[in-house]
This record gives sequence, structure tokens and C-alpha cells, in this order.
Amino acid sequence: MKRYRPLRIHPVLREALTQTRLDKRDFIYPLFVIEGSNLRNPVPSMPDVFQLSIDSLLEECKRLLMLGIRSILLFGIPKSKDSIGSDALSDNGIIARAIRELKSAFGTDLLVIADVCFCEYTDHGHCGILDSNGILDNDLTLEILQKQSLCLARAGADMLAPSGMLDGMISAMREVLDTHGFYNLPIMSYSTKFASAYYGPFRDVAQSTPQSGDRKSYQQNPANRNEAILESLNDERENADILMVKPALAYLDIVRDIREKSLLPLAVYNVSGEYSMLKLAGDAGVVDYDRILLETMIGFKRAGADLIISYHTKELFERGLV
Repeated sequence: MKRYRPLRIHPVLREALTQTRLDKRDFIYPLFVIEGSNLRNPVPSMPDVFQLSIDSLLEECKRLLMLGIRSILLFGIPKSKDSIGSDALSDNGIIARAIRELKSAFGTDLLVIADVCFCEYTDHGHCGILDSNGILDNDLTLEILQKQSLCLARAGADMLAPSGMLDGMISAMREVLDTHGFYNLPIMSYSTKFASAYYGPFRDVAQSTPQSGDRKSYQQNPANRNEAILESLNDERENADILMVKPALAYLDIVRDIREKSLLPLAVYNVSGEYSMLKLAGDAGVVDYDRILLETMIGFKRAGADLIISYHTKELFERGLV
């Protein structure tokens, strides 16, 4: 009989032989910036998550750097919205101004990743321009996606993260960035993003719930494994620098599938619904919160993720879990 327990008995040996480890550098913290001043608006569906005005965002990032958090993913929420998300196309829009302030304050100490999409900026809540039938027009949206990418690049973003699941989005972005001299600006693609019910709380904080229909015509069918893999491999061919699976928890098989077929860095997005479920379960006392939180993050890494985008990031650092 082969015995495996001897390597588990002594805690020092058990720790030495741990095969999957979390590192502080693995984590990216999502933040939401809004118009106004001295604002820190709580989000009822996401405990400990806030909408921040630019001045409050700067204060929050000071605290994050003191904790050791050096990477953020930034979402903008404009004061006014229209059918094409004009605020996202303006050098004076909320996210462009926030990026300039962040880079002025923190320079290379903070990696600022900008979400590239239109759902937060459009009055209809979809990820681009709609046609006369209310369906997302892929190619027209690519044109404004290029404009948004250039706007964010000029503002000083360190990385762009397109999240709209548009066909050809990476090629279109790479073309406009290279044409304007942003050869070295990396793209982290939401390369396999599912049409998921786990996004519910995010739509509260980002104010991006579709006013009609849903996003199933452009986001990935949760039942389609092969198509999910093809989506990421296609973005690799279009010269994405980092791939991503979103959501994370219910799709660890897809994370492993992509990991085994690509050598690019791979991120997972531990989304709002996953976050809120754990928070509420912890508050209700039905789980050992710290243990289940750590176990979840290890699961992401074990499946093959290099980077973890998570609303838990700050508390993981505060609690000394990483």
C-alpha cells in the first residue's frame, strides 16, 4: 500500500510541499470612478465596494499602495449617457481624467488598467452601437472602440482591457494603437466572457443594466466549451497580450482548457456575483470566511490563472491571507 499521509503530518513539511501558491503580485483590484467630489458611495449589493469620485479614488489608491496592492482595473461611470457612449470618447471624460490624475500622482508605482467598453457609458446599457433592430452592430462599434482605445492611451493607461466580446476587437485596437505610436501598450482581452447571471451586482455599481434585451448575441454561451476555447485562441492570433476568462468560479474547466492550449499569460475575473455570495455567506456565519476565500483563490491559480481580478483583493491583503 502506498501511503501519502506521511508527507502531510508535519506542518513544516506540508507547507514546503505546497504545489500552488498565491503571491501578492497575482492580484488586480477593480475600482469605479464617478463625477463629483468627496464621494464614496456604497453599493448595497456588494459590501465594501464603492463608487469613488476622483479625489476619493486617489486617496483609496494611496491606501492600496500602502497595503502592497499595485494593480487596479478602472471603470468609469459618467454623469450623462447617450446612444454611443460619448463620454468614453472624450479626452475630458470621467475615465480619461481619472487616469491622468492617477498617473500624475503615482507614476509607475501603480499599474492602471482601463476597461474598454461602452456599457457604462450608453443610455441603453449595451456594449456599443445598436442597429435599428436593437442588435449590437459589431463593425460600427469597432470604429468607436478604436477611438476609445486611443483616448485611454493618450490619457496614460498602462494597459487596456476590452470587455465587449466583439469580433475583431483586438485587431482593431492593435491597429489604431500601433498607428499612433502606442506599440508597447499591452492589451488584456476579456477573450472568453460568458453571458452570465453572476454579473448582477456589477450592473448596480456600474449602472450598466441593459434597458432592453440581453447580451447573449455577443457574450459567450455558458454551455459551449469548444467555442469558449476558440474565442481566446482567436484573440491570441489577433495579438492580445493577456487572455482572460470571466466569470471564474463556474468556469475553471475552461481556464484549464485555455491554459493547456496557450502560453500567453491568463487572467480570471472573480466577478461581482461570486464576490457577493461569499460575503453574504460569511456575514451569515454559514462558512469559515477566511478559509473559503483562500480556497477559492487557490482554485483559480490551480486551474491555471496567472492573474486574479477580484473585489476580494483589498481584504485579502488586509487580512494577511496573501
